[in-house]
Amino acid sequence: MPNRALDDRPTPAEPTADPLAAVDALLDVDPATDETGTLHGFTGQLLRTLGDAIGAHGCSVWVDHADGHGHQLLGTSGKPLRRTSAARRVPLPVSLPWSAELLVSAPDTPAAHTLTRLVAQRIGLLLERQRLRESDRRRQTSLAFLAEVSELLAQSLDLTLTLALIPRLVVPRLGTWCTLHRATPGRRLEPAAAAHADEAMTPWLDSITADLTRALQAPAPAEALLTGKNVPLPNNLSGIAVPLFARGVWLGVLSIGRDMDSPRDPDEIPVAEEVARRCALAMDNARIHEERLTVSHTLQQALLPAKLPMIPGLGIGAEYAPAGRGVEVGGDLYDLMPMPDGRWLLVVGDVSGKGVPAAAVTGLIREVIRVLVKDGRPLPSVLATLNETLSERSERYCTLALAAVDTRGPGPDVEVTLYLAGHDRPLVLHADGRVSSAGRWGTALGLVSPVTCQPARLVLHPGETLVFFTDGVTERRNGQEFFGTQRLAQRLTYLAGHPADVIAARLRTAAVEFSADQPRDDMAIMAVRNDMTS
Repeated sequence: MPNRALDDRPTPAEPTADPLAAVDALLDVDPATDETGTLHGFTGQLLRTLGDAIGAHGCSVWVDHADGHGHQLLGTSGKPLRRTSAARRVPLPVSLPWSAELLVSAPDTPAAHTLTRLVAQRIGLLLERQRLRESDRRRQTSLAFLAEVSELLAQSLDLTLTLALIPRLVVPRLGTWCTLHRATPGRRLEPAAAAHADEAMTPWLDSITADLTRALQAPAPAEALLTGKNVPLPNNLSGIAVPLFARGVWLGVLSIGRDMDSPRDPDEIPVAEEVARRCALAMDNARIHEERLTVSHTLQQALLPAKLPMIPGLGIGAEYAPAGRGVEVGGDLYDLMPMPDGRWLLVVGDVSGKGVPAAAVTGLIREVIRVLVKDGRPLPSVLATLNETLSERSERYCTLALAAVDTRGPGPDVEVTLYLAGHDRPLVLHADGRVSSAGRWGTALGLVSPVTCQPARLVLHPGETLVFFTDGVTERRNGQEFFGTQRLAQRLTYLAGHPADVIAARLRTAAVEFSADQPRDDMAIMAVRNDMTS
C-alpha cells in the first residue's frame, strides 16, 4: 500500500484539558465522512485528533500486509515516527498474517494511554475489515482460478498435452515463470515443460533449467520434496518448488518463480499447493489412460487376425477402425479360415457392448468357430452351438455373417453360401458399377432358441466384389444424419474395378471422414473380390 506523505504540522504545545471531550472528538472522526474516502485519510484525521488531545510530538501507524513489502506507513501526524524510534508502541488488533502498530511520542499519562488504545482499536477494526474484504476477494479469485485449472486439465487425457498445459496454467497467475519436472522410475528429475510470462525470456528460462534440475536433485531439497514438503528455489531464484504427488506416488516437481520485486499474495502458497495437487492428478490420469489405451490396442489386435491368408483367384481386403480414442475394446470381429472341404470361410461379426466383457465374448466366438469348422461341423450346426453357448454363458448377443467361398469350380465364377445371423446384408459390387444386396436375414445369436438362419447362395462373376460391414459404418453420425447403407452403396459404385483391399480402405476412410467427431462405435469392413479372368 503506498505511503501517505508525512504530515509536517507543528506539534501541539499542550494536551486537551478534558479527557471526555477528547474521547468524544476521537469518536466523532467518522470514516464514512472522510473526504478522501480511504483508510489513509481516516487514519490521518484520527491521529491528528489524538495528537491534539494528548499533546503528542508525533503519531504514526505502520502496517505489514504480508505481501513481501514489509511495513508500510499508513498515516502520521506531527513528527513522523520511524519504526526504529524510541516511541511507545501499541499493537493494532488485526489478524495474522497482517500486523500493525501505532507509534506515539507523547507525555506518559493514564489519559494518553487510554486515548491511544482507543485510536488503536478504531484503526485496527477498519484494518481488519479491509483484511477480511481483501481475503474474501482473493479467496473468490483463487476458487475461480482453481475451477478454471480443473476444467482445462479435464479436457485432455493426452499425457504430452497435459504436461505442456500445466506451466501455462500457472503463469502468470501464480508466478512469472514455471517449470515442470517429471520423476523417472529411478527418482531422477527430467524437464518436461516450461513457460514464461514474457516469451522473450524463454531462452533465459531454457538456460537455467539444467542448473535448476541439478539443484533440485541435491540431497537436502530432494529429501524434502520426496517427503511432500515445499522448498525455496535454489540458485538465488525467487519462488518455490512444490512436489507433485498423486495416489501416493511422487510424479515430479512444479517450480514457480517470480521477479524479486513483484508483490506476493499471502495465499499464494496454499493455492500453488492445490494447483500442484490437481496437476499431479491430471498427470496420473493421463498416464493411466495411455496405459489403458496400450492394453486396449494390444487386446484388440489379439482379437483380429494378424494377417489374412492369400487365396488364389480371390482378392481379400479388411479394415478396422476403433471407436474414438476410448480405452474400451470394441466387439467387432472379422476372420478368414480354411474349411476341411476345401472352401474358405469368411467371418464378420459384432458383439453387443464394449470393454473387457465384450472382448471376452468376441474371443470366445472366434475360437469356437475355428474349432468347430476345423472339426468339420456344418455351418448351421456352428451357428446353433454359438447360439446355445451365448445363451448359457453370456448376457451379450452377437450378429454374425458367415460366407463359405468356393473357388473350386471349373469356370472363373466363385460360389458363395451366405448365412446372416442378425447381421446387415452385405453389398455386391458388380463389374459395371451396379450395387445390390445379398443374403437373407436371420436371428441374432444369444437371444432366442433355436436360431433361425436360412442359407443364401450367390455367384461372384469375375470382377465382382462382396462387401461386409458392421453397424458402426452405417450408423456413423454427422449431427442427426447417418452415413447409412444407401450412402455406402453410392460410394461403392465408384470403386468398381479396384482391388479388394483398396475398396475396404476407401470405404473406411469415407465412413470415418463423414463426421468430424470421433466414432462412437468401432467399424469393421471386409471385401472379397473375384480376381479370376474369364
